[in-house]
Amino acid sequence: MSTNDAAVPVARTSGLPLPAAVKRDRILWRNAIPLISYHLLAFLAFAPWFFSWTGVILAGLGYYGFGVLGINVCYHRLLTHRGFASPKWFEHTLAVLGVCCLQDAPARWVAAHRRHHQYSDEQPDPHTPLVNFFWAHMGWLLLENTDLTQSGVFYGQYAKDILRDPFYKYLERYIFWILAGSWLAFFVGGFAAESLLHGSIAEASQFGASLVLWGVVVRTVAVWHATWSVNSVTHIWGYRTYATDDDSRNNTLIAIVANGEGWHNNHHADQRAAKHGHQWWEIDTSFLFIRLFAALGLARDVVMPNPALAARRAKERG
Repeated sequence: MSTNDAAVPVARTSGLPLPAAVKRDRILWRNAIPLISYHLLAFLAFAPWFFSWTGVILAGLGYYGFGVLGINVCYHRLLTHRGFASPKWFEHTLAVLGVCCLQDAPARWVAAHRRHHQYSDEQPDPHTPLVNFFWAHMGWLLLENTDLTQSGVFYGQYAKDILRDPFYKYLERYIFWILAGSWLAFFVGGFAAESLLHGSIAEASQFGASLVLWGVVVRTVAVWHATWSVNSVTHIWGYRTYATDDDSRNNTLIAIVANGEGWHNNHHADQRAAKHGHQWWEIDTSFLFIRLFAALGLARDVVMPNPALAARRAKERG
């Protein structure tokens, strides 16, 4: 089903230096510390003491509840590209789910992604794999890039519309407390549930800890790598349906793992569209949630793929 043919130019695979504003000798510790800590803590999932089937189930549900709804649907398709609209209370609820994924507050995430689209696979792109794979996947988060850390200029250029909403200014200031509250909620919920079942304090503590490890740490690391794979993998491997000016690709595996975000060439060709899967077989789970929200009256003005793209593509293919 690949459509990588002569009508679509073959993309590059390497050859760019780091963005000029990156400081090679300055580690961005506010990112590096949680990234390293969460990955190390995630290895505790192999320790029997931290295992519980409830924790595993919560990790799976959280992958969708926090990752798909918070990052894919809210941060990406709603806030960054305005692919649909929703009531503010619902938008804010989804944004809090996104905050719990530890991918920064909405304004910074939106600003970085909009910059990526402006300079996609050019040197100012924050995370192109044309530097190298690791840089695109997570390295760009570990070194200071003054283009991204000079908040006044960065936000003013790319996220002014987001910060007009006082709620998002609030999230910028109190993101740590929201995260801490989510950790506490998982632990207290597990502790209380086991206590009600007449478990000892030790058993209640073990169960609460298992929910934090699986429902927060393991789930967060899994969502991280799904999101990062869109930045890295889908600009290297896959097929190109549209002749975009960047190296974006449609990658079926990443589309499955990242719930529709892997149809990345489609997305770069039609950035506002809330639906990333353009062919009938390009399943887009994130868009299915948007359709559900529309049916429930929680989403409106849903932007569909531009029919002119399909017509142009059909003409190119003869």
